[in-house]
Amino acid sequence: MKDEQFNNRNVSNEYFLVDIEDYPTEPWDKFKRVVKRTFRLELFVGLWVVMREFFKFEIHTVSYPEEKMPIGPRYRAIHEMKRLWESDTERCIGCGLCEKICVANCIRIETKRDENSRKEVSEYSINLGRCIYCGFCAEVCPELAITHGGRYENASEQREHFTMYEDMLTPLDTMKVGNQLEFEGFGAITPHEDERVKKTPLAY
Repeated sequence: MKDEQFNNRNVSNEYFLVDIEDYPTEPWDKFKRVVKRTFRLELFVGLWVVMREFFKFEIHTVSYPEEKMPIGPRYRAIHEMKRLWESDTERCIGCGLCEKICVANCIRIETKRDENSRKEVSEYSINLGRCIYCGFCAEVCPELAITHGGRYENASEQREHFTMYEDMLTPLDTMKVGNQLEFEGFGAITPHEDERVKKTPLAY
């Protein structure tokens, strides 16, 4: 009894019986089916929509790559490594949190000790073929060293496309003109910090 009620409830609430015609086998029946489908009202409705949009003379596309659409400020594309404005050195301290939190397991980082017994990054690579651009590496970074930029054109001739630390690092000429994008939060500096901060002998 319970099974019968369950089946009746499923049929009445979830399933709908549709009258499906059998596929014609005779040539004349096939021809009639083609004619019937050709001169349906839906065909002319679709043509009317196409012609209406065609004579509006409105351009809905851009001539890529000559023209490019603007990208939102929160767009997550190719990673960027930031520098310190005070000394032009890398912000990355080699803590390895980005490698540990990466859900795609695409970040590889190796560190070493320099002559001053400070930890520095020796090798840093990101496999863009596996990266899902979730942004966890940028969120967990305590120094805001790694962020997502707006460079989304990352076509490669190889299946495994890697990006190295030197490719992501902010160029020094960009640092000098002050074009490095900063973000609010820990590690970001005030808007006029470059005007009042001076290098000291202890800068590193």
